[in-house]
Amino acid sequence: MVRASQATTFSASAYFDDRGPHGTAQPITERVNPHSRPIVSYFFPKGVGEFHYGERHPMKPHRLTLTNALVMGYGLDKQIHHIYNPRPATQVELEMYHDHDYVEFLSRVTPNNQNEMRHLIDTFNCVEDCPIFAEMYDFCRMYAGASLAGARKLCSGTCDTAINWSGGLHHAKRGEASGFCYVNDIVLAILELLRYHPRVLYIDIDIHHGDGVELAFYHSNRVMTVSFHKYTGEFFPGTGKLDDNGANLGKHFCLNVPLQDGIDDEMYLTVFKTVIEDTVTAFRPTAIVLQCGADSLGCDRLGAFNLSIAAHGECVNFVRKFNVPLLVLGGGGYTIKNVSRCWTYETAVLVGADIPDELPATVYDPFFRDSQWKLHPPLTGRVENQNSPASLQKITISIRNKLRYLQGAPSVAMQEIPPDLEGLLADEDKNQEERDEERGSGFAGESRGDRYISRHEYFEGDNDVDQDDCPPLSGPKRNSISSSTRKPRSKRTRGRGRGRASGAHGREDGEEVDEPGGSSSAKPGKTRGRMRSRAKPRGRVAEKDKDAEDVDGDVGGEPESGFEPATPVDVDIDV
Repeated sequence: MVRASQATTFSASAYFDDRGPHGTAQPITERVNPHSRPIVSYFFPKGVGEFHYGERHPMKPHRLTLTNALVMGYGLDKQIHHIYNPRPATQVELEMYHDHDYVEFLSRVTPNNQNEMRHLIDTFNCVEDCPIFAEMYDFCRMYAGASLAGARKLCSGTCDTAINWSGGLHHAKRGEASGFCYVNDIVLAILELLRYHPRVLYIDIDIHHGDGVELAFYHSNRVMTVSFHKYTGEFFPGTGKLDDNGANLGKHFCLNVPLQDGIDDEMYLTVFKTVIEDTVTAFRPTAIVLQCGADSLGCDRLGAFNLSIAAHGECVNFVRKFNVPLLVLGGGGYTIKNVSRCWTYETAVLVGADIPDELPATVYDPFFRDSQWKLHPPLTGRVENQNSPASLQKITISIRNKLRYLQGAPSVAMQEIPPDLEGLLADEDKNQEERDEERGSGFAGESRGDRYISRHEYFEGDNDVDQDDCPPLSGPKRNSISSSTRKPRSKRTRGRGRGRASGAHGREDGEEVDEPGGSSSAKPGKTRGRMRSRAKPRGRVAEKDKDAEDVDGDVGGEPESGFEPATPVDVDIDV
């Protein structure tokens, strides 16, 4: 007998689908070798998919939760080297690109006080496409912090590929919101990369033009932006025509590939691979940022292309093969079941894992019931293709002509490094030499803070200018420099003896030495300098040579030896 409460099982409830003949993917159990390359890092801020733009708004952060569930369901977390829950970005980090007033507004505005801040809402364009919703500022800090964390990992060399599907909001401007985007995490990440990498290539495969990133680096030759998008002049944002090339130093460092409705896989991949390969060859980037907006897929709520998930992933795979540090970000995408499948497949491409077409079992199975739980549903052929081979060839020829003006990758040896996005720290204590260098003083670099003094050498401070800077004598004889070649000096109350003394027999500074015959010179073979003494009676000439030998002995000389002492020093002698 079966009780009524046992008539239905847990799996047969309305919230869980029985797939019947359709298979279920089993998760990968083999873990990646921690020493294998490339090293992939996956950034997913906890709770980033719990925010809500509004009931009828096309942007659904919940797509991030679906994506993460599929990634974990396939067992791709076993193939990822590092998985991070990054900290949110700080206000100081956001203000490295955005205006202070704008960031301050984002931190203060809420649905409860938006009526009191109506004038600021209009000023910062937070209307219609960019509504005010609960905890909006926290959402911006989360996805921006993840992109910054990925950029830092790439700069430090701890990973080769960084993935942040919550980022890629490329429409936000310096002082206003635009196109569902409030904070431009891409610009912040590129600024972080520029602290280490001389050249950064930004690639955008969103159906909308990446106008916010292009505008931020429109005058820079260190960042080349390449955007593949739909352009009719009226389609949002209305920018990105073929003739937009950049300005000033950034002339020809801004490339746009305007496309028409209905482009298919073959045409898109042909123009993408041609343009990107030529760009990488000419620009030679040291880091690449790839924005993978999934609204370029077929059947997207706001899109008009016919791309399949496989073709979209092939673009990611093509960029990955350049073996350049790569930051992969999300972006647009408004049919959330297709967005989650696309980014899951591209995660597998980036880690080099093969996953089956069947989806794994997750609590979100009802989202994929209409496609029979397949990873690659048919998405193509829904929109008429308005692109012709001739129009695409015209675009590629125009791009190649622009790249010819580059004349090699730009050098950045004298460029100023952008400041640290982690915040401006207090200036460290600097010595006088560093302060002179900042002021451009001509004396910068000439002072010596730590002067080297040889062992047993007597040094009187900065006034001691009698240092022996000459190379050591090579001859074995002590009379290599004879004192007889020097002219007798006049009377002097205190001077420096030019004789050399060993460390063991060195005379104390200021110790007196008596020598008869003040004007006489010492014997060439026994001393290298004249030792001046106090005045003595001239009648004692017979003891002259004996006293001279005593002086040699006192200063450490070896009268009968023909070798140099081990450590030469200067000795002061009162005369």
